Amino acid sequence: MIQIYQGKKDIDKIEGILTRTQMDSLEVLERVDEILEEVRTRGDKAVVEFTRMYDGHRLDNLRVSREEIEEAKSNIDINLKKALIKAIDNITSFHKKQVREDYFIKEGEDIVLGQLVSPIERVGIYIPGGTASYPSTVMMNAIPAKLAGVEEIIMVTPANKEGRIRDSVLVAADLLGVDHIYKVGGAQAIGALCYGTVTIPKVDKIVGPGNIYVAMAKRKVSGLVGIDMIAGPSEVVILAEGGANPGYIAADLIAQAEHDTRAAALVITDSHKLAKRIQEEVTLQLKSLERSEIAEKSLSEYGGIIVTENRDEIFEIANRLAPEHLEMLTKDIFQDYKKIKNAGAIFLGEYTPEPVGDYFAGPNHTLPTSRTARFSSALGVDDFCKKTSLLYYSKKALREAAQDIINIATDEGLTGHANSIRKRMEE
Repeated sequence: MIQIYQGKKDIDKIEGILTRTQMDSLEVLERVDEILEEVRTRGDKAVVEFTRMYDGHRLDNLRVSREEIEEAKSNIDINLKKALIKAIDNITSFHKKQVREDYFIKEGEDIVLGQLVSPIERVGIYIPGGTASYPSTVMMNAIPAKLAGVEEIIMVTPANKEGRIRDSVLVAADLLGVDHIYKVGGAQAIGALCYGTVTIPKVDKIVGPGNIYVAMAKRKVSGLVGIDMIAGPSEVVILAEGGANPGYIAADLIAQAEHDTRAAALVITDSHKLAKRIQEEVTLQLKSLERSEIAEKSLSEYGGIIVTENRDEIFEIANRLAPEHLEMLTKDIFQDYKKIKNAGAIFLGEYTPEPVGDYFAGPNHTLPTSRTARFSSALGVDDFCKKTSLLYYSKKALREAAQDIINIATDEGLTGHANSIRKRMEE
C-alpha cells in the first residue's frame, strides 16, 4: 500500500525517495568497466557476445536492414502510425522555437564579435527495450537532433528474444530519418557508440535513457564523448487540494509506477481526507492493471502521499523535491505554477496528465531526475549544437584597448600575454 507522510516532519525521508540513485552498486560498476574495455579492445566480437549473454540471441547482422523497416511499416496499425505522425508534428512545432541562429555585434568597422551555432556531426541515440518499448523516446531525441542539423543519427536499441525490434520503434525512426539502427543495448551499446567498431560508427555525443548499466556506462564514457544527462528512475509529484479527483490522481500515480520498480510517484496535499481517498483508489485500480506487479512494488517502496499543514507548504515541499514531472491539480493553476521554481516539466489541471507530455503535446519528455531539476533542464535543440565565439579587432581597436589588456594580464602574472599585445604596439 502507498504510504502517507506528514509534511515537513518527514521531509528527509521524502527527499531520500527522489535522491535514490542507480549508482550504488559496486558490482554493477565493475561489470560495466569490464564490458566497456572488452568493447574497446575487441569491437564487434565483444558486442555480439554480450548481446547473446544479456539479450538471449545471437545476430548474424547487428544492423537493421531496409527490409526489416519496410516489414515494420507494413505491419504497424494504421491508427498507431497516424498517432505517431501527429505527435511528430507537435514535437517538431514546439522544438522549432528553440532553434538558434548566429549573431554578430559590430562596433563600426573596427570590432566584430559574434556567436556561431553549428550542429554536432554524429549523434548516438539509445532507445530502451527490456520490459517496454518506446517509440516516443525515438521522437523526443531524434526531432531536436534533426532540427539542430545533426548530420548523422545512429540509433541503438536491444532486440527481443527473437531478434526483432518493435514495429512502432522502427517506423518512428524511419519517419524521422534516422540514418542507421543497430540491434544492441546495454553497456555494450554505449561502448560501441563511444569507441566505434567495424559495424557501429563512433559518435560525438550519446543521448537517451536506459537501465543502471546504460546509466553507468554513459557516466564512464563522459568526456570521451558528450552525453545528455544521467537519467535516474522516472518520477512524478502531484500537487492536489481538497477538491481534486482522487481517481485521476491514483491513475496518474499508477501510470508513473508501471514504468519501473524504482519509479517514484508522490502526492502533496493539504487534505487528510483526500489522502485517504487516494490511498483507497490506488488499491482499487491496481487490481485491473496489466503491469500491476511492477507498479505495486514501485508504489510501496518509492511512492507516498505527503499531507501538509497548510497550502503554502505544498509549494515549498514541491520546490525542495525538484521533481522530473510535476502535476498541478490546485484551485488556481495559472497563478500557482508561478510558485514553482524547480521542476523538469509542469502539467496544469486535471486534463493534462503526464502521458500527454510523454507522448504527444510537444515539450520534450527527457527530463532531469533525482532532484537535478534544481540546475538542469529538459533535452532540447541546444543539446545537439555547439556555440563558437567569433572575435575581430582592427589595429586601431587593439591600440585603444591595449593598455587595459596589458594591465589585466600583468595583474594575473601572465607576462607573455601582456607581451603579445605590446609586440603589436611596437609597429
